[in-house]
Amino acid sequence: MGAGRTDAGVHAKQMYAHFEGTSIRDLGDLKYRLNALLPDDIAVQEIVAVNGKAHARFDATQRTYEYWVTQEKDVFLADRAYYVRYELVLKEMNAAAALLLEHTDFECFSKSNTDVRTYRCNVMSAHWEKREDKLVFTITADRFLRNMVRAIVGTLIAVGAGKLDTRGVQRILESKDRSEAGTSVPAKGLYLTRIVYPENTFQIHE
Repeated sequence: MGAGRTDAGVHAKQMYAHFEGTSIRDLGDLKYRLNALLPDDIAVQEIVAVNGKAHARFDATQRTYEYWVTQEKDVFLADRAYYVRYELVLKEMNAAAALLLEHTDFECFSKSNTDVRTYRCNVMSAHWEKREDKLVFTITADRFLRNMVRAIVGTLIAVGAGKLDTRGVQRILESKDRSEAGTSVPAKGLYLTRIVYPENTFQIHE
């Protein structure tokens, strides 16, 4: 059972999964054998014992995503970042991103016809920064809706390009209407970078 599901093309720098197993004497050997079977773009970093009720998806308290944008064509980032050729104003994008922390209902950024009980998410941080040769958007929340981050980034890019202002973003958030928000950006620039669990999840049993 994985910690979550992502669209095809999305990357994960960190991902958790749980499984039930018995009589596993050598976790290091199991890690080696799994990596020998897995394709080159998936690697098991560690296998640890957890408490019997631990759940990789439902016990997570925080998730962090990054989205990478390049302003110059870069062949080495062709499948890892979204190339936006026109100038983006980072200050305006961060002003709009700050509005996310003032809301909890993100239906406007959710994929249509998705089967969820609630559109409420607690966004703890959201900001853009210049990092070497790319712009990076980092967002942390207790949960995310389907397509939520990609829709947010598309909307914030519209702000950075001068096509939308903070009042427009506020109007979108209040509308609860996906058609009001910006276009979803490509999956290739999105990275799941961190998942946080309660401390008692990782209880090693002898």
